[in-house]
Amino acid sequence: MRWVAWALALCCGWAAAGPLPPASAEGEALHVLNRLAFGPAPGDIERVTAMGVDRYIDEQLHPERLPEPAALQQRLAALDSPQRSQAELISQFRQAGTAAKGGDPAERRALLQRWALEAGEARLWRAIESPRQLEEVMVDFWFNHFNVFAGKGLDRALAESYEREAIRPHVLGRFRDLLGATAHHPAMLFYLDNWLSSAGGLNENYARELMELHTLGVDGGYTQADVTEVARAFTGWTIENPRQGAAFRFEPRFHDTGQKVVLGHVIKAGGGESDGEQVLDILASHPSTARFVATKLARRFVGDTPPAALVDRAAARFRDTHGDLREVTRTILTSPEFLSPASYGTKVKNPFEFVVSAMRSTGADIDDARPIVRQLQQLGMPLYMCQPPTGYSDTADAWMNTGALVNRMNYAVTLARADRDLALALGSPEFQRR
Repeated sequence: MRWVAWALALCCGWAAAGPLPPASAEGEALHVLNRLAFGPAPGDIERVTAMGVDRYIDEQLHPERLPEPAALQQRLAALDSPQRSQAELISQFRQAGTAAKGGDPAERRALLQRWALEAGEARLWRAIESPRQLEEVMVDFWFNHFNVFAGKGLDRALAESYEREAIRPHVLGRFRDLLGATAHHPAMLFYLDNWLSSAGGLNENYARELMELHTLGVDGGYTQADVTEVARAFTGWTIENPRQGAAFRFEPRFHDTGQKVVLGHVIKAGGGESDGEQVLDILASHPSTARFVATKLARRFVGDTPPAALVDRAAARFRDTHGDLREVTRTILTSPEFLSPASYGTKVKNPFEFVVSAMRSTGADIDDARPIVRQLQQLGMPLYMCQPPTGYSDTADAWMNTGALVNRMNYAVTLARADRDLALALGSPEFQRR
């Protein structure tokens, strides 16, 4: 176990032989692995140092070129619910609910608990073992950006498919495609109640969060009148047969066909589903969206208060490429601000990052990820269970408090009870940062 303690110490930026010089090639590799990946696995620092951080960054920006290990594929294939379609999941969910109405809710509770564990296992296995580390970091980032709460009704069955179908395929693609995929998915329609919105019973929840959290930002220049107009544009965006298939459907009978004016853009009367699509086009191409997305990405990779000049360049790249997230991310990851030693170790790991980085650093051979999923609940970050639409925070103030640090130390002791040095390394202040 001594080599494990050394690996963890190296992950923290120091080793028994002394600290890594921040400006060294090894220090730069460690920094890049702590931001693009969930920390280094054994051998990663040497590999990235040898290939160079520029090549590693480019490699990670093209996850499609990195085959997933057969062992990881086997782990994922062994999980039941991540292999099932939306229709199959909803059918099982409803059947269990029918049984529960007969007086015994145990079957439905057991089904939901199993699905929650399997979804968490799939996310953890990928984060720990996939060579596509940046893709996994971006799945976590964008799920929080477009958060849904798996504790709400139908979303108990849909949160995992939402990540699989609406988030994962688009994390390094076009922002407009990602925005559209989340807008159409029944998990989002149900979570923010748009499936109930109609011309005769307008619901503004999705319209408000779409502008405040998904695109423009709270200071993005929209008004309450814009919220109402956007909500009108999305009337009729609902769920087809939610008791069985729960697929997206546009229902013309629910739609407000009048003229709308959104951020100064006129949407002509007489439209249908295209009204909502036009709103998504307007929002995806708005300068405030470019700045909001650039700010959040720079905050994730560089610092809680990202440099204004970097945000300006990333926002410009967003506009110039029509929201190409791969290129916006590349702008940030190849910037002097990101690669500066001044940014090393300045970000605090949230519980998910802390747990995954510990698993990767130890090179632990894990047979069962379910205890780790449960541990995340104890650490205050149960996967898919953030109730507010803001998602889990990416800044230090949310995760650095006495209770959180005690819980992390307890986890470290549990993980490393056979080795005192390992427990100390996991519990060190340095390991809390990336």
